[in-house]
Amino acid sequence: MVTAFQNVFRIEELRKRIVFTLAMLAVYRVGCIVVTPGINGNVIRQFFSDMAGTMFGLLNVFSGGAMESLSIFALGIMPYISASIIFQLLTVVVPALERLKKEGSEGQKRITQWTRYATIGLSLFQSFLMAMALENGQFGQGAVLEPGWGFRITTMITLTSGTAFIMWLGEQVTERGIGNGISLIIFSGIIVGLPAGLSKVIDLVRTDQFSILEVLVLGAIIVGAIAFVVYVERAQRRIPIQHARRGGGGGATSGMSYFPLRVNSAGVIPPIFASSLLMFPLTIRQYTDNPTIQRFIDEWMNPGDIIYNAVYVALIVFFCFFYTAIVINPEDVSENIKRSGGYIPGVRPGRKTAEYIDAVLSRLTFIGAIYVAGICVLPVILSQRMGVPFYFGGTALLIVVSVALDTMGQIEAHLVSRKYEGFGTTGRVRGRLGR
Repeated sequence: MVTAFQNVFRIEELRKRIVFTLAMLAVYRVGCIVVTPGINGNVIRQFFSDMAGTMFGLLNVFSGGAMESLSIFALGIMPYISASIIFQLLTVVVPALERLKKEGSEGQKRITQWTRYATIGLSLFQSFLMAMALENGQFGQGAVLEPGWGFRITTMITLTSGTAFIMWLGEQVTERGIGNGISLIIFSGIIVGLPAGLSKVIDLVRTDQFSILEVLVLGAIIVGAIAFVVYVERAQRRIPIQHARRGGGGGATSGMSYFPLRVNSAGVIPPIFASSLLMFPLTIRQYTDNPTIQRFIDEWMNPGDIIYNAVYVALIVFFCFFYTAIVINPEDVSENIKRSGGYIPGVRPGRKTAEYIDAVLSRLTFIGAIYVAGICVLPVILSQRMGVPFYFGGTALLIVVSVALDTMGQIEAHLVSRKYEGFGTTGRVRGRLGR
């Protein structure tokens, strides 16, 4: 492991990519503390401190703490994620977009461009609602220094520009850095709150509000959850593929390869998409003055509540199947296997192979969906039962572990491609699942 870290700095390109990624994340963190003009930051911070265990707390976690001071990055990357959801759903139901997606890189570039335009539109809409909610005192009385259209327009321009800059920042990290830029931005926003959470636990232990035994139990739960996530994220179902080759003497020789299918093929996309959609009621609450709607959202649409968790689990399961279907097409896989001169032992090439892969993928996706839903919901319930003084969500845990594994995998790929020793994690952990 130590040798692998030393090797990272011996490769100039990899070193530059890591430094660039860290620099861009540092820029993002600086932007998270720049307050939007016309805002009384103390009032906003007090409001989010009082609402730490509610959906507002979850929103603050995903914004990397930018919401609690209403910084220029307060909207975060969520408008971009929402726009991505919209266009991915549209590619399934709109034939023109589906054809455009199949055109390859050029078609994908056009869809990406439209996603950016939709992001700007959603940001303008959400920032307007945010400005109205601030003026109406929904984030605390006196949050706005000088209400009026000047404040509203300034807020719309500032927050929309902030989201556009984060979107550009993520794309730059993906292209010139290491790892997925958008995921790393969300990742950095989550881990930045860990020191504050740890500090709260220490303070509560000192004041005898939290016992040492409870801290040990909480630590065991967190370590166990991390270990379980690492194991399942590395788990694969490897489908054997037989290849027939011509030998040097004219005879036929055979070779065996494997087509790996991850248990969680959709990765962290389902919980991110589900969380993004569940923040829509929060937008409605900010805009409406109806006390009945506000009370319903406050009581039932917060992390840990029955209705919230039920809808959350349903959305995660849906997006697991939906996104896996986008990422892996059994018919395309079957066609590629056939073109390469391979076949799955005991399965006829063509349609039967596609059906077999689809059946295996469906079972894996079901297991993966249950795993993702359980990881995202159970830690929240357990932490609330124990009275944890900070937000400990399975969604955040899954994102942090998955993004860390993916980034380490990309670094290791750079090391191995240049014949350096890697971290030794690739292929080490494998889940054995039956057919």
